Amino acid sequence: MKFKLDENLPGDLADDLVKLGHDVDTVHSELLTGAEDITVLHAASLTGRILMTLDKGVASLVHRAMGEHCGIVLFRPDASGRLGVLRFVRSRLALLLELELKGRITVVGATRIRVR
Repeated sequence: MKFKLDENLPGDLADDLVKLGHDVDTVHSELLTGAEDITVLHAASLTGRILMTLDKGVASLVHRAMGEHCGIVLFRPDASGRLGVLRFVRSRLALLLELELKGRITVVGATRIRVR
């Protein structure tokens, strides 16, 4: 799969996904750090990438604007800090990657994964 990591996720996650055989780019690598949510979402869509983020504003943006997207994975960790977030994501990554993520909003919470 093709993913774009938002600036709020640890860069180590990109390395994890690449090791698993996925095509990954980041907001940082595309010099989009600090860009508006709609700009990041549009950049992901243009390149056919599923956006991974901690920003719940991105998901609500899609609902309000009914915008086109290739998929959004919204992580809602029960921990804070870079290492806490990284542990949270890594502990759910295998299960997450088994799901159909394209064109959907997937919310990864502390106790469940919801797909809309």
